[in-house]
Amino acid sequence: MILAIPRGRVASYGEIAARADLPRRARLVGRVLREAGEDMTLPWHRVVRADGCLAFAPDSAEFIEQRLRLSRENVEVRGRRVDMDRFGWQRDLDAELWAPDA
Repeated sequence: MILAIPRGRVASYGEIAARADLPRRARLVGRVLREAGEDMTLPWHRVVRADGCLAFAPDSAEFIEQRLRLSRENVEVRGRRVDMDRFGWQRDLDAELWAPDA
């Protein structure tokens, strides 16, 4: 599921768990990302908390890296938060399916 998140979009840990048929297992998604290692090349930076906040401590190396990667994909991060209505993946399935290509 994490590999399916397209560039320029984010999903929450809980959304990923639900799509993997593991409802209420958001922490498990975080654990998988943490333990996957760099060899997996998962787009970990596209996964945020349910409220749109980056999960890492502000000014930590991970926070800065995630913010930079999202910025390169034109995902706007204001303070610690991503606007989930604007950048959330498949938040509005009709819009995802029928919106004109960017």
